[in-house]
Amino acid sequence: MPETSNHPSVIINDRFRGPPTSGHGGYVSGALADFAKPISGESAEITLRAPVPFDTPLLVETDSYTPLLQRAIAGNTLIAEVTTKPFTCEVPPPPSWAATRSAAQATAALKPNLNPLLPGQRGFHPICFCCGPEHSDGLQVYVAPVEKQVAGLWQTKAAWADHEGLIPDILLWTALDCPGQYAFFAEGIKTGLLGRMTAQIDKRPAAGETLQVTAWTISITGKKHLAGSAIFDQKQQLVAYAHTLWIGRQPSNSIG
Repeated sequence: MPETSNHPSVIINDRFRGPPTSGHGGYVSGALADFAKPISGESAEITLRAPVPFDTPLLVETDSYTPLLQRAIAGNTLIAEVTTKPFTCEVPPPPSWAATRSAAQATAALKPNLNPLLPGQRGFHPICFCCGPEHSDGLQVYVAPVEKQVAGLWQTKAAWADHEGLIPDILLWTALDCPGQYAFFAEGIKTGLLGRMTAQIDKRPAAGETLQVTAWTISITGKKHLAGSAIFDQKQQLVAYAHTLWIGRQPSNSIG
């Protein structure tokens, strides 16, 4: 990570976008998770407080009163908070690969006019690094309703490999993000943006492997919409899992 003003910093370039003008919540959370200090049984938790600007250093500072709390700041704007917490997630069994493959054509990620602000384009955020079909170099994580959750087969690329030939944690965090929003969409709810993400990476699969991504809704409390998501390997063994908290919702008549 680069350092600025004696503080470590993170810079998000515009390839890693979610909405057109801000960084992808899962990718940013994965980048900031490197600054968390989890002990045994804890996981990193990232709370997003403001849109993430591109090509701008996010200075990471330790809170003077709470040493386990880190803050990412751009100028005078608090962008995110980083901490750790005990984390458990009840991950439902994934649907079969055959059922997941059969459902793929129903994915909302390829549906046109889903976002009324972007007529004629596909998905919630057409150029999203995770789920955007119009991103020229994105992850292409597409999920569709299968049984009581959403699921999709995610073809990773060998080019994404780290020095060990494995998929970096940051891309697993990214892939765990958007499916939660699509899980709510499958229940007729179009949520707002990601507000908080807690994730646990149990192992990292080889880059180039086909993985299965699932998500499901958990609860709604006021404006807060909590979803779970998970990634499984080719043997349907759990790779990683997360809770994603989505804030607010858009009018139901915007669901096409």
